[in-house]
Amino acid sequence: MHRRLPEGPLREYLAQPFPDPKRDCREVEYLSLDLETTGLSPKQDRILSFGHVVMKGMSIELGGAAHRVVRVDQPLDENNVVIHQLTDDAIASGEPLAQVMRDFLKALAGRVLLAHHAELEFGFIDHLCRKVCGERFLTRVVDTQWIARRTLERRNQPFGGSDLRLFNLREHYNLPRYNAHNALSDALAAAELFAAQVAERETKKMPLGDFLRRM
Repeated sequence: MHRRLPEGPLREYLAQPFPDPKRDCREVEYLSLDLETTGLSPKQDRILSFGHVVMKGMSIELGGAAHRVVRVDQPLDENNVVIHQLTDDAIASGEPLAQVMRDFLKALAGRVLLAHHAELEFGFIDHLCRKVCGERFLTRVVDTQWIARRTLERRNQPFGGSDLRLFNLREHYNLPRYNAHNALSDALAAAELFAAQVAERETKKMPLGDFLRRM
């Protein structure tokens, strides 16, 4: 795919090799991502903001954190304003999606994508790549919700959907509470949750492949 793509952000991103699944997960770099969107459908809804933070091994580097509001040229409905705390003025003065996307791919290059319920983030980024670049989005993915589900299933513990929410899982690990529906704070929350999940399971050998989810 890298060879056949024209010059652009997706080609530049794919020029960097993906982390080897055989490497220890504690030695790999991650980019924890959260997207705030107007809904759950990549084809029908819009991205409102990107939040991401770099994680090297199990150390979170706040100096590499970013929160980017995306320009949307239409008014938000009342539910989106209440949930995301983003006004029409903030959205109208946001950055072009193409620029934010370019910077995101640059930040992700050579790293693993980390997210809670990663299907949403992956779906929106994949849709953009197909629409703008004509190719699907490729990446290695760690999904903290999927890890939690697998852990509970292996222990034969009963659970409901609410037990897998980011807020409730963080409470289980005695992690601090953050305000929800802010892209940056949710990205940080997912990174901290992953560190706690790794620490709980810590053994001598912990290959990255044990934590990767196929998308």
